[in-house]
Amino acid sequence: MCIAMFVGMIALGPLWTVTFSALGLPRLHDNAELHALVMATNMTIGMSAWMRFRGCSWPAIAEMAPAMYVPFVALFPFMWADVITRGTMFTLGHVLMLPAMWLVMLRRKDEYMHSHKHHKQQRRVTVEPSVAPEPAARQEPA
Repeated sequence: MCIAMFVGMIALGPLWTVTFSALGLPRLHDNAELHALVMATNMTIGMSAWMRFRGCSWPAIAEMAPAMYVPFVALFPFMWADVITRGTMFTLGHVLMLPAMWLVMLRRKDEYMHSHKHHKQQRRVTVEPSVAPEPAARQEPA
């Protein structure tokens, strides 16, 4: 999951930079809070795609997504009060994501402890082909 989050950051990061430039907005890296939230969004997209590919349910994905944001948001007031630096906020935010994700996983132990093949099988919908009754055989007059 962490690799998928990293891929999300690397793959989607340039899109935000181009979008901000095209809209005439300040550079994304100039605002620490916005940068952290965009980075968390990129990680969430990568993580969500991987979780869904591996067979996790939408509720599990929806519960995991806030674990990407909460650590950063919780650290913003400390950065605003100059208790921690911008760099420390980014570092601690990433480090705190792991226990945040772990706490979410504890909530759905059964979903995270079983093989992912099991999840995919549960998601599959089996449709039985409809079988029309065969027409009654014509009786030929004798």
